[in-house]
Parts: sequence; C-alpha cells; structure tokens
Amino acid sequence: MKSGIDWPGLIRAGLRELRLEPAAFWRLTPVELRMMLGAEQAAPPLTRARLAELAAAFPDMEKGKGDGDDRGPDGPAGGA
Repeated sequence: MKSGIDWPGLIRAGLRELRLEPAAFWRLTPVELRMMLGAEQAAPPLTRARLAELAAAFPDMEKGKGDGDDRGPDGPAGGA
C-alpha cells in the first residue's frame, strides 16, 4: 500500500542536502523536515479568498481597452 509520501526523495534531501545523520533524520517530524528544507517559504496554495483578493487588486480591463480587442481578422488595427 502506497502512502503518497516520497520517502526516497525525503531521505535524499535529509541525508544529502541537509547532511543529517540517519538517526537525526528519523527523529524529525515531517513538519520539521519541511521547515528545514525551506518548504514553508514556498508560495502558499491559491485559495478562493486569495483569488478574490487578486481579482480585486487586478480587475479585468474593459473591452477594447488594451486587451487585444482591437485586432481584426487581419491582425492589429492599422495594419502591420
């Protein structure tokens, strides 16, 4: 049965990247290992609340106001 945890990758990261002794590696909790590897510095997952914040900060432009609406079937208006 698979656990969904990349044990070989975690062991490589702990023993090679962090240069931990095996006994020290196995005493760590998964949260401690993630913190040591810098995973907590990664961008958090995009939630609905965060998406709403971004949508409010960067609203869509009106049609024809620089969103590419000025292009006709032959390319940008004015010919190229």
